[in-house]
Order: sequence, then C-alpha cells, then structure tokens
Amino acid sequence: MLSRRKFLINSSMATAAAFLIPSFAFAADEKVVGLQLYSLRDDLPKDVKGVIEKVAKAGFKEVETYGFSIKDQFWGLTPQEFKSILDANGLKAVSGHYGLGSYLVDDNTDELKAAIAAAKVLGSEYVTIPWLDQGIRKNADDYKKLAIKINKAGQMCKDAGIRLAYHNHNFEFDRQGDTNGYEILLTGTDKSLVDFELDLYWVVRSGRDPIKLFKENPERFTMWHVKDMDKSKKELNTEVGKGSINFKSIFAAAKLSGMKHFFVEHETNYKPNPIESVAASCAYIKKELI
Repeated sequence: MLSRRKFLINSSMATAAAFLIPSFAFAADEKVVGLQLYSLRDDLPKDVKGVIEKVAKAGFKEVETYGFSIKDQFWGLTPQEFKSILDANGLKAVSGHYGLGSYLVDDNTDELKAAIAAAKVLGSEYVTIPWLDQGIRKNADDYKKLAIKINKAGQMCKDAGIRLAYHNHNFEFDRQGDTNGYEILLTGTDKSLVDFELDLYWVVRSGRDPIKLFKENPERFTMWHVKDMDKSKKELNTEVGKGSINFKSIFAAAKLSGMKHFFVEHETNYKPNPIESVAASCAYIKKELI
C-alpha cells in the first residue's frame, strides 16, 4: 500500500502534470490529432477512398474538409458517401473549410445553406470561413461590414446546431489605421456566434505572438492549424518540430486559448511526400506535444 506521504506526492505530481501537459486540457484519454485534408490536395480528388485510408493509417483521428461545392459536392461524392468513407476509417470531420464568397460579397446565402447542410450530414461541429477575397477587405470599414455578415452567418449556423469559425492568413494583421483587420473581426463578432480557427504559422509569419492573442482573447480560439515554418525560408512549411515555431509553449497554453481541436496542415514544401510529411508531423505531435 502507498503511504500517505507517497500518495500526497504522487497526487501533487499528477495535478502539476495536468497543468503542464496540454493533452489534459483537450484530449485526456486519447491523443487525437486532426488533419486539414487540403494538405493532400494533389492526390485526394483522384482517389478519395485510398487517400482517406492512408490518413487513418498515418495516425489521424479527425479531419477538416475542403473543396466542397454545390455542383461537385466532395470531389463527386455526396456528403453521405464521403461520410461513409470517413466512418469506415474511424475518422470524424470535425470542421470544414467552405467557400462562402457569394455570401460575403453579395449576401447570396445559397453556398452558406449548402455548407451547413453538408456539415450536418458529416456530423461536423463547425463550418469554417477559410478566406476573404481581396476586393472585400480593403480597409477598416470593409472589415467592420464583414464582421456584421459573419455574425449573421454565425446565427444561421447556430440555428442549425453547429458553429461558425473564421480561419486567418497573414493579411488580416495588416494595419488598418490604429488597428488591424483581425482585431476588428475579433471585437466585431459575437462570441456566442463566432469562433476563430487560429493558423499558428500565419500568426507567427505576420510577426505576432499566438500566446499574446490567447491572453488578450481567452477561449476564443477553439481550433488551430498547426504547421511549422522552415528555418531558412519562412515562406515555406516543414514538418512540425523541424522548423522555427516553438510549439511546446503554444500547446502549453491550449486551455487559455480554448482550443478543442487542432489540425496539421502543410501548404508548401512536401518532404519526402505529402502523406509521409503529415505522418511525420502527426508522430512528433503525439510524442512531444500532447
């Protein structure tokens, strides 16, 4: 039997670990790593079933979709057909990047409604806005108008039982008078309607500190994109753990961020090839970060 002293020491160590190891904050029983499927965009449309099988074998448990359209759905597959493939491989599409340009530009809700319907079939928690066309984000007033539209889209998603999220690049951090576009979106959107998916690479690339954003906007960043920055060419990605971003300090602040899900994403610089590259990132995250 454990002595009372040893029990107290062990209990104290476990308590300390719960604060130091970020996995306790969002995946206590299983090391769940997600993948943004855009990382495999060269091969996925050609062989959806085969590529999804490789994603599962690489160690991922969750995915984030991309590429949906009203006409072609998911690369010629209906949401139900695509979900069947994910289910067969033990994968869940937690979120999806959906092009909502027609809504953000001219208030046409057709794409938004189709995105919500697809997300519901997949059992997703989020519909995520992945990009803002350059023509609708020229100045601070544009961003304020976008915040209003995003709130309305967030209400539509909420009414359907899902959440709306916004994914950043680095252009949002360009100065707009005494602020920047990202700050306008953060302050101009309703916390009860809109979450943020923080792309850590683009935040660092813009010269900002993710942890500072967490402190200023606690629990607002419920999803992350995790991709590393090449040490010699910052415009390129590399496998997580091989680049210049200090992910250990960022993951240690997961609870402050409010992060519930994160997705490995590789946009550039595949070595040795796309699936092996994301598999290497997955392995490093499981071993070193969660």
